[in-house]
Amino acid sequence: MNIRKSILMRVYLAFGLMVLGAFAVFAKMLHLQYVDGGEWRAIADSLTIQERIVEAARGNIYSNDGSLLATSVPEYELRFDAMSIPVEHNDVFNSKVDSLAIKMASFFKDKSSRQYLNMLKQARAKKQRYVLLKRAVSHQDLKIVKSFPLMSVFREGKTRFPGSLVSVRQNKRILPFTNLAARTIGYKNDQFRVGLEGAYGDYIEGQSGAQMMQRIAGGVWVPLSREVEVAPIDGSDIIATIDVNMQDMAQRALQKQMKISNADEGCVVLMEVATGEVRAIANFTKDKDGEYREKYNYAIAQGADPGSTFKLASYLAALDDGLIDTNTIVDIGNGTYKVPSHTIRDSHAPKKSIITAKKGFEESSNVAITKLIHNHYGSNPSKYTSKLHSWGLNDPLGLQIPGEAIPLVKTPKNKSWSKLSLIQMSYGYELKLTPLQTLVLYNGVANGGKILAPLFVKEIRHLGNTVQKFDARVINKKMASDEAITKMQAMLKGVMVEGTGKNLASPLYTSAGKTGTAQMADGRRGYGARRYQSSFAGYFPAENPKYSMIVVIRNPRNGYYGGAVAGPVFKELADMVYANDLNLQGVFAKKEVNMAGAKIPVSLRGSKEASAKVYEALGFNTANLIPVVQTVDTSNKEVPFVDVIIKEGIVPNVIGMGLADAMYTMENAGFKASIMGRGKVTTQSLAPGNKLKMGTHVSIQLN
Repeated sequence: MNIRKSILMRVYLAFGLMVLGAFAVFAKMLHLQYVDGGEWRAIADSLTIQERIVEAARGNIYSNDGSLLATSVPEYELRFDAMSIPVEHNDVFNSKVDSLAIKMASFFKDKSSRQYLNMLKQARAKKQRYVLLKRAVSHQDLKIVKSFPLMSVFREGKTRFPGSLVSVRQNKRILPFTNLAARTIGYKNDQFRVGLEGAYGDYIEGQSGAQMMQRIAGGVWVPLSREVEVAPIDGSDIIATIDVNMQDMAQRALQKQMKISNADEGCVVLMEVATGEVRAIANFTKDKDGEYREKYNYAIAQGADPGSTFKLASYLAALDDGLIDTNTIVDIGNGTYKVPSHTIRDSHAPKKSIITAKKGFEESSNVAITKLIHNHYGSNPSKYTSKLHSWGLNDPLGLQIPGEAIPLVKTPKNKSWSKLSLIQMSYGYELKLTPLQTLVLYNGVANGGKILAPLFVKEIRHLGNTVQKFDARVINKKMASDEAITKMQAMLKGVMVEGTGKNLASPLYTSAGKTGTAQMADGRRGYGARRYQSSFAGYFPAENPKYSMIVVIRNPRNGYYGGAVAGPVFKELADMVYANDLNLQGVFAKKEVNMAGAKIPVSLRGSKEASAKVYEALGFNTANLIPVVQTVDTSNKEVPFVDVIIKEGIVPNVIGMGLADAMYTMENAGFKASIMGRGKVTTQSLAPGNKLKMGTHVSIQLN
């Protein structure tokens, strides 16, 4: 009996627990539905409906001459909504889907028409609304696809049907000139801000829009509406100071010389003296495969001992302080100068022991400058370093693009200051300056003593309207007296006439500058590795400077003196800039001459662009007429031209050209030319238009 009662009690207890459990579950269900229900429904919605960012088109970057340096090109992902046409109108879908498949196959050429047809019909059968058709479709191609059957809104009888095409816009950034000034144009991502893209990203990016997206079967997100809920606002445009033609010239000249000297790294910067606007900046690194590529902006980011180009600062300081003059005598002996624990040496034994300060600068004598600086500032080195600091040499330039290296110009307060520091600094060691920081110093001398910060951006525009303008920023209004500046300018010009730069001088224009050769420290090995940095800094024309320039080439293996390695880049680029900037040759360009009815010299075949520039500067209009004529009637002040197109491996027609144009054209087409005679080309041994092996020999006769 007791056993029976015990069993019944257990049964009742179990039943009671079950009832209580059921009540608890029911209560929890009520709580979830009525108390927490809103929260859980929101979570469910967030898993199926989300707001997605619609990227704005980035603004363009333009060069100083109006060329497009960087732009955003829209690309589209095309998808197919198989259920845009209601099921009751299957006959309409079936009547047009064959034509759509044929059109798609013919246009994209990635699938057969049968493959497209099967894909489209299966999508219809499975009631799919977001089938991927094609990625990375251009805007022009999108317009064509919209004209295909079923793709856009159409009518069938009295019924209007929506289109089946769903296009998702994406923006692709492109550089129309590819590698031209690529490092300066730069980029921006989550980790890095480089160049103009990085510095002005907030302007260029614009404001993103918004689009509500819904997740459907298969985890695919589709727009809730064909229209964007919040339209993006496209970014602003940047007007850079870079000149495309000068940039191209700079890159070609630098790369050519780096190959000749077999160097590891190099850079060149061309700047306009009066404004500080950077017209060209090129940087190259020798890659593992031996090719030169723009991978790092050495011009603004690499601080190093500048070497002899820094002698300008030492001489100018002493001139401005009235401690020396250009005719101050200095005894350089045999080109060596012993100081405690060190011997200063000139690169070449001097022809004379007694020279002037000016001659010491022109010949880049280390002994001359160390003796002058040590004798006049040795008892008070702070006077020397304070002068350098007053010019802003120890301060960053505050560039418009990121990545500038911090300069270092020591003072006696620095822990690393030693008895040798003043002597070493006088000729460019125990310092850290970037090439651009050194150029700013030279530009200041060319600019009559006014030091300007370099400009990379002139203007920001949005929808064609100016948002912000940037003018030259003055770092130092007057770095030295007019007398000191004038004497320094004469010494820089003397380098090109009688000194280490005389082989770089041009007969067409004057220039001023300074060569530099510095040993590069190599980690723990110090200066024992015999690695060099070759440089040249200067400006042109010397009398009325318009452009300043610096060239730095690091670790060249074929020679290392600045005049022989870096100097040729200065000369080649200066020559090309002078030839293309007709304002520098303004004597004839501004002269009014009545030439109506007159005959001008023969117009030789060659570059239409170059010839047109010259004729237009002379006041003649150019017309793109064919055929080219060799004598020109100027009665209507018009000159007909046709350009010479150069294609590698295709024999060009150089008949009628001068020697320089003929050689340039043949060699750029890949042929080796030998020349006979003088005048203009009358015959060539290879027939124009033939496709031949690169390097084939061609004989050219001139009369």
